[in-house]
Amino acid sequence: MNIHEYQAKALFSQYQIPVPKGAVAFSPDEARSIADGINGRVVVVKAQIHAGGRGKAGGVKLAKSRPEVEPYARELLGKVLVTHQTGPAGRQVKKLLVEAGADIARELYVSWVSDRATGKIVLIASTEGGMEIEEVAAHAPEKIVRLAVDPTFGYQPYQGRAAAFQMGLPKELVGPWVALLGRLYQMFVDKDALQIEINPLVVTGQGQLVALDGKVGFDDNALFRHPDIAGLRDLDEEDPLETRAAQYNLNYVKLDGTIGCMVNGAGLAMATMDVIQLAGAAPANFLDVGGGASKETVKQAFQILLSDPNVRGVFVNIFGGIVRCERIAGGIIEAAKEVAISVPLVVRLEGTNAKEAKAMLAESGLNLIVADTLWDGARQIVAAAKGCA
Repeated sequence: MNIHEYQAKALFSQYQIPVPKGAVAFSPDEARSIADGINGRVVVVKAQIHAGGRGKAGGVKLAKSRPEVEPYARELLGKVLVTHQTGPAGRQVKKLLVEAGADIARELYVSWVSDRATGKIVLIASTEGGMEIEEVAAHAPEKIVRLAVDPTFGYQPYQGRAAAFQMGLPKELVGPWVALLGRLYQMFVDKDALQIEINPLVVTGQGQLVALDGKVGFDDNALFRHPDIAGLRDLDEEDPLETRAAQYNLNYVKLDGTIGCMVNGAGLAMATMDVIQLAGAAPANFLDVGGGASKETVKQAFQILLSDPNVRGVFVNIFGGIVRCERIAGGIIEAAKEVAISVPLVVRLEGTNAKEAKAMLAESGLNLIVADTLWDGARQIVAAAKGCA
């Protein structure tokens, strides 16, 4: 789960990580009122969406006088920002962060991320703050410092000093840098984060470290331990079909293709998507109904698939192990009673009670194709979807 920049900075403040004074605004009047309470000549008005590249897309405005704040807020609120992370559809701006400008002497990059390959928490830091870290990695990889921390022992100050020396930070910054890394690490562990990124972390003209931006992502599986974090979730920033799927404990990710997929098991789902691509089409989604799917779960999954206007055909690929095939068949039949199936449907069932499930589908009167193998099913749904289109 991701959160907005203003929410990330509120968490930073709880861990004594310096941030510019500011607040969130939902209207031009609120933006003007917040600006009036900020000392300093420059006020920054920043669009709040869950995507990077806001500045390049015109989502960050520097108001050099108080009267400029309200017009900038009117310009940004309701605007659809298109960045390299939003896709061509973009994201509509519904809230703004209004904060004090900073006296920037230098920009750094810092993040803590979870490395599943090593089971460690990794510090990534660079002197090239303000740039996307992917660009730095591509053009100047020697300017990136990586440091793995074993969670058994946790972050140690000597590790922060080692990173500072590798980056060539001046000695007067080493102490604040080491302390800031420790606070960020503690926040990472306390809140079950997957990533904490500050880009840029600026050095002000007074020699202070200030988080000028903030990006934080959390482990969804740990949110039950953090109701305060779960309360920060912004459903407006999520795909409505993915939100609906989460209500039924379905693992669903919307994609750009035309073949809707309903599969049980993440591995089989990935293989199914690959085979659809090999057969000449692209999957419209990743959908894993899980090992304990009920008829109701399958029915809801089917309705979600058919709610996507891009879907031109549906491929159900179930290997009955824990979940019995007749449950899936029953769910399909129940969904067909409530949702008009106007696209081709191919079903491949194998495993526990597959014979009984195929008989149920044959006797249901539904207009569908029963496939014997994964490749056979993929070819048939791709051909049927192209014929339908």
